[in-house]
Parts: sequence; structure tokens; C-alpha cells
Amino acid sequence: MDINMEELDFSKVVSEDLIELELQATTKIEAIEELTNLLFVNGCISDEEGFIKDVMYREGEGVTGLEKGVAIPHGKSDYVLKTSIAVGRTQEYLEWESMDGNPINIIILFAVKNADSTTTHIKLIQRVAVLLSDERVVEQFQTLQTKKSFLHLLSQNH
Repeated sequence: MDINMEELDFSKVVSEDLIELELQATTKIEAIEELTNLLFVNGCISDEEGFIKDVMYREGEGVTGLEKGVAIPHGKSDYVLKTSIAVGRTQEYLEWESMDGNPINIIILFAVKNADSTTTHIKLIQRVAVLLSDERVVEQFQTLQTKKSFLHLLSQNH
């Protein structure tokens, strides 16, 4: 599946059902588990435990915490049925290895089918990285009150 960057439609990989603005997690693994459950109940992955193992394997390879409270964990996995993104925000900041050394509270979890792992995966991460390079966008992620407004912000072209 070759997706042109300009045509990358976030509505194909994330929906309001995959956004949780009140994650209950108090640890990194709990946040990944909660978002994985969203992916599972929405038919994006076939096995929660298997997918979490793949995400944690990737976590062991390098830092997924960016700056300003945002992390982008990801799993390329045979358990992914549909390449998707689950987004969560915790009330409290979580300890998470990050580029600025600070804890995080916004988690953007990428679930990528192995078949999509070269082009789509990289394009999705590039697109999110461009969004997150805009400080106003990151500030808005911290304060938005509805899933719809979060989805709208994610879908903007920058």
C-alpha cells in the first residue's frame, strides 16, 4: 500500500474510537496496555498480548519519548490487522525515556502491519513528527477537551 505523503489521510488510521483523553495509566506499560486495548476492541489488532510484546521489543531499541510531554511508541507486528494510530492523554505525567529527559502525558501509539512497515510506517511517523514540531499543536494537545477536536488537530496539514 503506497501512500503519498500529501494524500495521507489520518481518518484512515485514527478515529474518535481510538482516542482516549483520560487514560488511567500511571506507568508506561499501563499506557501502552490501555491504548492496545482500544486497538483490540476496534478490530485493529488480533492479539493484545502479542502486540504489546512487539511494542515493548521496539521500546528496547530506542527512545520513543520526544519532547514537551509526547511519546510515539510503535509496533510493527503480525498481530496488526489494520495499520492504525491510538492516541491517549494521561492526567498525570508518566516516567518515560524521552529526548528532553522529561516525563510524558501524550502517547501516540502506532500499530503497523508488517506488510506496511516500510512506506506507510515511515510516512505516518514523518507526518506526526511534522505536527509535533509545531509548538502550538503540542500545546493544543495538552488542553483540548474533546476527541473530535483532537482528531481535527491530528488531521490538519502542516
